[in-house]
Amino acid sequence: MKAMILDGTLEPGTLLREKKFADQLGVSRTPVREAIGQLISEGLATRANGSTPVVSRVSLSEIMEILHARSLLECETAKKAALSIRSAETLLPIRSRIAGFIEGPRPDSRAHSDLDSHLHLEIARLAGSKLLCELIEGLKNKTRMFDQGSIPDRLLPGCHEHLAIIDAITGQDPEEAAAAMKLHLTNVRESIISRINHPF
Repeated sequence: MKAMILDGTLEPGTLLREKKFADQLGVSRTPVREAIGQLISEGLATRANGSTPVVSRVSLSEIMEILHARSLLECETAKKAALSIRSAETLLPIRSRIAGFIEGPRPDSRAHSDLDSHLHLEIARLAGSKLLCELIEGLKNKTRMFDQGSIPDRLLPGCHEHLAIIDAITGQDPEEAAAAMKLHLTNVRESIISRINHPF
């Protein structure tokens, strides 16, 4: 259910009826109920006054706040990751896949989004803080919810920005890593604003 929310299969406002999803997924209602409770706790679904839960809507003002918080947290994790002796071992395989996106066949949006999330979470893990990982994952998931059809094509620019982040981290340059991360998240923010102001 979480994957369906993040990839846009379940759109904001979709009712999360236990019986429907139990039948669809071939499970009893108990695990569906538990899953819905987890989605609510993560902010991916909401329930108002005891009504049927629905997939959350992420407003423009909320996504701006999320990106601001991500910038504060992820610039710090990029700095810390640059001091990790495991950075090359962890990030170079991801770098190869990103380079493949630039040079090879264009990936579908889900493959690109999954690798994007994987990179940001690996950088957080390299920083060595479980709490930062959890916070960034939650914020990243909400960004993905907003991304569905809302942000202009960021594949190639995003890939080049990710390569710059990885190169700064594996080059053990904390300040450059933070700067590259800040630029990346600023560009995401600007692309959202551009789409809102120029929807066509």
